[in-house]
Amino acid sequence: MKTKLALSAVVAAIAVFSQGAFAQASSPTRAEVKAETKAAEKAGKLTPAGEGTIAPAPGKASDKTRAERKATTVADRKAGKLAPAGEAADMKAPQPASGSTMTRAERKAQAQADRKAGKLAPAGDKADQK
Repeated sequence: MKTKLALSAVVAAIAVFSQGAFAQASSPTRAEVKAETKAAEKAGKLTPAGEGTIAPAPGKASDKTRAERKATTVADRKAGKLAPAGEAADMKAPQPASGSTMTRAERKAQAQADRKAGKLAPAGDKADQK
């Protein structure tokens, strides 16, 4: 049992050290890296040190004056072209048309005619019995 343990420890040690040797053998030398960096610097392909350059934001300048924009907004508000502000504005449902097209007397006459013709559903417990 001790032999297996010692043998597995030796194999593990060889594996660890051989990985380091292979990794170093395949990577470029310091001199090669320095030569590449100098060549890139001369060609102007290196990014300058620091945070780098930030692209300028696109201009937000308007072609109208403040007074012109205000006048346009007032005109749009009067014409009803402005969208309501806030998050709840999107949730508002259109209001149904208020009122009925029939008068109370006409509705009563229609209901009485439907009752006589048997078109109305019975109310209460009688509705469940049918």
